Amino acid sequence: MDDYPLLNIFWTMMWLFLWILWFFLLFRIFGDLFRDDSVGGWGKAGWAIFVILLPFLGVLVYLIARGKGMGEREMQMRADAERDFRSYVQKTAAEGGGGPARSHADELAKLAELKSSGAINEAEYEKAKAKVLA
Repeated sequence: MDDYPLLNIFWTMMWLFLWILWFFLLFRIFGDLFRDDSVGGWGKAGWAIFVILLPFLGVLVYLIARGKGMGEREMQMRADAERDFRSYVQKTAAEGGGGPARSHADELAKLAELKSSGAINEAEYEKAKAKVLA
């Protein structure tokens, strides 16, 4: 390791980290650019060419010009996904989407209510419970 001192390892790791960070930033910008409906096809092509031909300047200008909107679009996308997920869960729960396990739980709850109200005795409850669980 005498040929490659510790400081050189540090600089190499730093440049590797910055290189990976750069690619994450490019992917994020292209994802935002092509997800945004407010920019037309020519605008998207212009930004893409600008970012590809002059990468450092293109990314810097993109972040300055559209950085705030990038965050807002990301938040809106996450809110839409959360809303869709909640809607799906509510719809599935309302339809009884739990399948057989849900109907078993419902029947057991009804049996417990019947037992607690005195409509059925302990033996009848155990017999019906065994039948539901079978």
